[in-house]
Amino acid sequence: MTPILGTMASQISGHLYTLTGNYDSIQTVTVGTAQSTITFSSIPATYKHLQIRALAKSARTDSEIATYKVRFNGDGTSIYSYHRFLGSGAAASSSGGASSPEMYLYSMAGSLTVSASTFGVAIFDILDYANTNKYKVLRFLGGSEGNAAGTGYLSLGSGSYQSTNAITSISFDVDGGSNFTQYSSFALYGIK
Repeated sequence: MTPILGTMASQISGHLYTLTGNYDSIQTVTVGTAQSTITFSSIPATYKHLQIRALAKSARTDSEIATYKVRFNGDGTSIYSYHRFLGSGAAASSSGGASSPEMYLYSMAGSLTVSASTFGVAIFDILDYANTNKYKVLRFLGGSEGNAAGTGYLSLGSGSYQSTNAITSISFDVDGGSNFTQYSSFALYGIK
C-alpha cells in the first residue's frame, strides 16, 4: 500500500499512520546578524550518528575561502587530529594536524570579492557520537564557489576527538577570528 493510501486508510479506520525516517531534525541555527560561534548544546544521546548540514559564509575579506574550526563538548585541550584535502580547477593541496585544540576543515565561502549571495556548503558526519567506549570520528565534505566565473573549491576532511566522552555539544568558529555572515545556517540531524 502506498504511504498516501495507507494514511487515508488509517484515518478512516481511526488510526493515524505516520511515516518514519532515518533522520530526525534536532535543531537549526540561522545567523541573524554576524556572529563568531555557532553552538549546538544538550544533544540527546538517543541516535546512532549525527549529521550537520551547513550553508555558510565567512566575513573574512582576505580570502575567497575560509576554514571551519570544530570543537566538541567545549573541550579546547589538544586532543584533536584532522586531515583535509582541497581541490580547485587549478591545483590541489592537503594538510593536517595532530594534538590540536580543534579540527580545522575547509571550505566555506570567504568575502574576498565573492558575491554577497554566495555561500559554501558542507556536510559533517559524526559517527557513534554517544559511544563511551571509543574515540569519536568526524568526516566532512564541503565546497564553495571562487571569485572568478567557473572556479570553485571542493574539500574532503576527517577528524578525531580522542576522548571517550559522549558528545553533548558541537561548536563551529571561523579560522582567523572572523564571523559567520548573516543567513549562514547550520542544521543538526540525528541518524537512527
